[in-house]
Amino acid sequence: MKRLFIVTILLMSATLTNAQVESMQSQAKIINELLEDRLENLLPRLMDSTQIDCWVMATREYNEDPIVKTFLPAEWLSARRRTILVFYRDAKKNIYKKYAVARYPVGKQIQAAWNPEENPDQWDALVSLLRNLHPNNIALNYSEDFGHADGMDLTEYSAFISHLNQEEKKHVISAEPLAVSWLETRTEKEMTYYPTLLKITHAIIKEGFSNKVIKVNATTANDMVWWFRQKLSDMGLGTWFHPSVEIQRRISNDNDDVIRPGDFLHCDFGISYLRLNSDVQEQAYVLLPTEQTAPADLQEAFTKTNRLQDILTSHFKLGNTGNQILAASLAQAKSENITPSIYTHPIGFHGHAAGTTIGMWDMQGGVPGSGDYKLHKNTCYSIELNAMHTLKGWDKPVRVALEQNGFFNGIDFKYIDGRQTHIHIINN
Repeated sequence: MKRLFIVTILLMSATLTNAQVESMQSQAKIINELLEDRLENLLPRLMDSTQIDCWVMATREYNEDPIVKTFLPAEWLSARRRTILVFYRDAKKNIYKKYAVARYPVGKQIQAAWNPEENPDQWDALVSLLRNLHPNNIALNYSEDFGHADGMDLTEYSAFISHLNQEEKKHVISAEPLAVSWLETRTEKEMTYYPTLLKITHAIIKEGFSNKVIKVNATTANDMVWWFRQKLSDMGLGTWFHPSVEIQRRISNDNDDVIRPGDFLHCDFGISYLRLNSDVQEQAYVLLPTEQTAPADLQEAFTKTNRLQDILTSHFKLGNTGNQILAASLAQAKSENITPSIYTHPIGFHGHAAGTTIGMWDMQGGVPGSGDYKLHKNTCYSIELNAMHTLKGWDKPVRVALEQNGFFNGIDFKYIDGRQTHIHIINN
């Protein structure tokens, strides 16, 4: 309870009004500090809870297992040659070991455990290490339901298995429970930085949806897309997906790309920073010459979509599966005369991250596999959804699509940097 309380307070007390991108050197320092904390304090607890006492990962340069990349120090941009990591945990004896069966140590935390001059065969060196450890199981990254946890390729798997005897092969299992837990669990230290990530994201969107960027009757939606990309480049930031900007109009067959008065704009935009990711969708309205603010019925539709967000997050209960949350949320929304579509996903080391999947846009009846995964504490989600609204004067239903990132501490769900509750206004 104390840990959950501390994380929640950190989120609520983050008051960085002028979020600033750190220098590359400072970013590296932060990344390495966060990784050290995860290795020393988080991983052994996760190994205990999943009852996996030996986790083996093997990957090659430029063909990185997506999980191995989360263990690399900031100075490493990829694995080196063949990189093999071994984590061993004996909870009863309180033993916790970290090995790199590789030519080089992996950062300061994982020391090299292979001398090629003494044993030229890297796989032999790995198997010798495992035989000395005597683990109850040997967990490898293969998974049917989570691509993130399926990073051990056929070549590496086959080579490893061929070096084991028949009895040792019986101890090989999927690392999926541990792998997904490692990816989805956010630490207290990480959550002190996540608000900054979202503040930067929101600030960029706010600037983009302004007359500073948009020249009505001149700027196109595609111009805005590339403005977002250029803005990130100028700030020294990256993204995990190409942004999008869409226009809805009262007359839907008037479909040119130029932003005009009366347009209802939508953007989908996110950044990558300190190895964490954001994914945000917000909406803006371009005033007609006769208007001072967005039409009341459009703002009402927006507020009704905020209500859909509230319905969804009210069903965040520890142990519920994504499919259970989805079904309950859709049923309640429809009972409140909302026309919903929910496609919410975990977020963290990856934009579309490992963990509890709550619907997909084309799977409103539930998602096999990842939708059956239960909700866990200290996890982040991108609350992504939309609702359709019939408004007077619009020849098609208006789609209000929103996405904001939040944290679930096992009891409460909180947006990391708030959410949009009023439509951005652009003067004509």
